[in-house]
Amino acid sequence: MRTCIGCRRRELAVDLLRVVAVDDGTGRRAVTVDGAKRLPGRGAWLHPDPKCLNDAVRRRAFGRALRITGSPDITAVIERFANTEALDTPGQENR
Repeated sequence: MRTCIGCRRRELAVDLLRVVAVDDGTGRRAVTVDGAKRLPGRGAWLHPDPKCLNDAVRRRAFGRALRITGSPDITAVIERFANTEALDTPGQENR
């Protein structure tokens, strides 16, 4: 069981996305989605739901959960949700 950093509900790990902090090459920490759930380091868990992402951003949960000082770059996570949302939009079927 893991806790979503957005809504704080507990779920099985298979139902959540794991996010981890990685170095972005400029000395800052960036948050990325760990699709294989095998990247090293401290992870945080998030429902694949835009509402949970918005709640996590609003509460500044990424920095706390991943123990990052300052404001982490969560662009990769936001892009992952945008790509997933575009694929789930009705009427956009692969032909």
